[in-house]
Amino acid sequence: MHNNDHIPVHHVQGSNPKPVKLNRHHTMRYYVHRVHESLTTRVSKMICATFLGLLFIVGLITFILWLSLRPHRPRFHIQEFNLPGLTQNSGFENAVITFKVSARNSNQNIGVYYESMDGAVYYRDQKIGSKPLLYPFYQQPKNTTEVDGDLSGATLTVSSQRWSEFQSDRADGSVVFRLELTSVIRFKISTWDSKRHTMHANCNVGVGPDGSLLTLYKDKRCPVYFS
Repeated sequence: MHNNDHIPVHHVQGSNPKPVKLNRHHTMRYYVHRVHESLTTRVSKMICATFLGLLFIVGLITFILWLSLRPHRPRFHIQEFNLPGLTQNSGFENAVITFKVSARNSNQNIGVYYESMDGAVYYRDQKIGSKPLLYPFYQQPKNTTEVDGDLSGATLTVSSQRWSEFQSDRADGSVVFRLELTSVIRFKISTWDSKRHTMHANCNVGVGPDGSLLTLYKDKRCPVYFS
């Protein structure tokens, strides 16, 4: 009988695998090289981080300066506009238009040079009068200038037919005009002057049956654009 307490072991003939030797010994030059690479990587990262930080700070300062020094367009608001003789059926012979507009420089540190200013009144997109309003002047920052004007005689052209159209609109409750102010302006920032801009302020105005400015148009802001 065989003894079942023993498990037979079979040996496979063949070449025995050779153990792999691990080289755990490095020369001093190797360690110096590794330390040099590590220091170079750290220095490069520090330089990149410093450069990006400075770039961010410069960009932030530039953005803040741009916001504070960016010129804002002058703001115009209609204060008064009157056609006193509108109640007269034949008032075109002595027609007079008077108006007052406020020009506001809302910039904190930027002045505005106005190289004169002209005013024109339109009715149904047809010019009926114009004249120079202001001579060259400089407007300080955070300053408001009142622009007054009146059109009559040679500066206002109203025919009997045009007056009849006024009267027809008056019967409907209002007569609407457009006041356009035109000027060539320059912005002044410290000792630097900007290039010239041709500015237009368009003010839509309406008068009631008595020829006075309607409340709807009082203190209304006029759109401004450059050309």
